[in-house]
Amino acid sequence: MKLQGKTAIITGGSRGIGKAIALEFAKQGCNVMINYARNDDAARACEEEIKNLCSGRAHPVKTYLAKADVSKYEEAKEVVSQAISFFGRVDILVNNAGVVSPALLAKMEVSQWHKVIDIDLHGTFNMTHNLINHMIENKGGRVINISSLYGQTGAFGQCNYAAAKWGVVGFTKSLALEVAKHGITVNSIAPGAVDTDMVRSGNEKFLQMYIDSNPMKRLADPAEIAKIALFLATDATYTTGEVISANGGSRT
Repeated sequence: MKLQGKTAIITGGSRGIGKAIALEFAKQGCNVMINYARNDDAARACEEEIKNLCSGRAHPVKTYLAKADVSKYEEAKEVVSQAISFFGRVDILVNNAGVVSPALLAKMEVSQWHKVIDIDLHGTFNMTHNLINHMIENKGGRVINISSLYGQTGAFGQCNYAAAKWGVVGFTKSLALEVAKHGITVNSIAPGAVDTDMVRSGNEKFLQMYIDSNPMKRLADPAEIAKIALFLATDATYTTGEVISANGGSRT
């Protein structure tokens, strides 16, 4: 198995893209820390699914549930500390935790701006900043940041989200330059609309417009994004500072 004996922290790992990545990594023998912010039931269900998926193996996959708000630096620090203490080392970080709070900028509440920036961008910094020295000491690691198509194109009513996700791209490219000499790769995945609870909870009219304009006429399956994350965590040994688009050909 490609990730046998490795350990990954996945933020926002109990649902949607994060859950799909957790399941894919676990199938490949990877121990997983599932970070989540609120939904205890979803986190436990994800952990149970991993245990059922990996039962009977000679080398069982270890899991750990870490409830924390990664937009808060000290909570992110505690997540990393718990992971290192429980697993011994961390090889992969997937910065997936994210939210949307759409509104026209002229009508956007200041709290809406800060909520999205704090979780989507600051959360990526908080987790990576607390873990990167551990990876440097271990002379290797993989950082995978989930950005968005809208971080590249912008989106109507999404100034906060687009700004945060474009920030993730700049963070990815800059950090990749800093840590390549330590055997660490840093890459980003930029999905279009993915069939998750977060996307489905949005405006149905705009969602249908996206599907109608998409060359493939559908949303992405979270498992399709997880396959890209698996590639970046394993075979992409000479790929760093890159943004891999997964949007079905969408340009808007």
